[in-house]
Amino acid sequence: MAKRSDGQIQKHVLAKLSKRLLSGAAIMGFAAAIFFGVGSASAGVAGSSTIGITTEELKVVAVGWSAKKKILGKAVYNDNKQKIGVVDDLIIAPDRSVTYAIIGVGGFVGVGKHDVAIPVNQLKVDQDRIVLSGGTKDALKALPKFEYAK
Repeated sequence: MAKRSDGQIQKHVLAKLSKRLLSGAAIMGFAAAIFFGVGSASAGVAGSSTIGITTEELKVVAVGWSAKKKILGKAVYNDNKQKIGVVDDLIIAPDRSVTYAIIGVGGFVGVGKHDVAIPVNQLKVDQDRIVLSGGTKDALKALPKFEYAK
């Protein structure tokens, strides 16, 4: 089996994670309506648009992968299968790509938690686990704290 370069692995992981993240019912319905401007199957009036998705598109959404059920709130592990954080949010860039996962580290019931932004191309899915290779709680806590723009 040919060994992949780090760049190839990152592209593969990003493509796989992005596909899973963006194919979920919650995101696909939202993305289709808001980002992609999907119209209805019927003809519209020039200059107007219809929000929502078609019946055919809904069939695809229904069998998709839900970020809410499969990613958000799920633990992040390192290579040693140690829990190092939790996925709290996903950041979607203006170009509609999933770029960062916001990982909450430490704390108890939200108190003392340190949020950090991790590029999704550094994450991989391994047997229903989200893995950050080389990650530790201390390494994540040492990263700059992520704060939402106001």
